[in-house]
Amino acid sequence: MQPPPDARIWIDKQTPEPFHALEAVALAVQHAAEAAGLDRDVMELVNVRVSQINGCPFCLNLHSRAAIVAGVTQQQLDVLAAWRRSDLFTPLQRAALVLAETTTTLPDEETLTHGYALARQRMSDDQVSVVIWAATTIGAFNRVSIMSRHPVRVRKEN
Repeated sequence: MQPPPDARIWIDKQTPEPFHALEAVALAVQHAAEAAGLDRDVMELVNVRVSQINGCPFCLNLHSRAAIVAGVTQQQLDVLAAWRRSDLFTPLQRAALVLAETTTTLPDEETLTHGYALARQRMSDDQVSVVIWAATTIGAFNRVSIMSRHPVRVRKEN
């Protein structure tokens, strides 16, 4: 019996070796972030924002909860899609968000150069590198989850 044509393969289960390698990259990025002085809240804001842009419900569900644990406020999460119009984010968070968006969308060269320059004003070279790696890594996880159609299970609210 053939599966329906729209059935998705969970590629992380079907071919686990690349997924495990991606998990190792994510762990290396986390260690590099710590070494570069980037707190977990900044990294989770990057994860959530990139997942918003890419439209990944599984990663949004996972990283929104992780962001709260890391100290991101619910209000910050509520307005994250419009962060540029809000005063709720620190200069470092804003720099990381502009760089994450630039990495994710790969805009025209002028916009890319402007976003990169804004990030460089607030971040060290190590921090810039880590945020680019973080945005790239969560973007890969977004694609795995979207293409696999990983479900978001309803959770009991407290």
